[in-house]
Amino acid sequence: MKRYRIRFYGRVQGVGFRFTAYHTAQSLRLTGNVKNEFDGTVLCEVQGEQEAIDEFLGRLNSGRYIEIDDMDIKEQRLEEHERSFTVL
Repeated sequence: MKRYRIRFYGRVQGVGFRFTAYHTAQSLRLTGNVKNEFDGTVLCEVQGEQEAIDEFLGRLNSGRYIEIDDMDIKEQRLEEHERSFTVL
């Protein structure tokens, strides 16, 4: 199990990014959250098996209108009692 805080840069607001992240995380049984930031980035915390997180990132990057230019990824401490993925 891993947990990451990921800041996404690019065309990531107003293109269904959070909706896509939510449904992708649900389908891969990942937990965490996603929210828009005032600077135009999207901040996401995601937790689960490394292979599922890698798949999550790959699916987000292939979104129809989403254009991820860069990601800042930092490993975080696991949230043992977290059970869902939410849009904040």
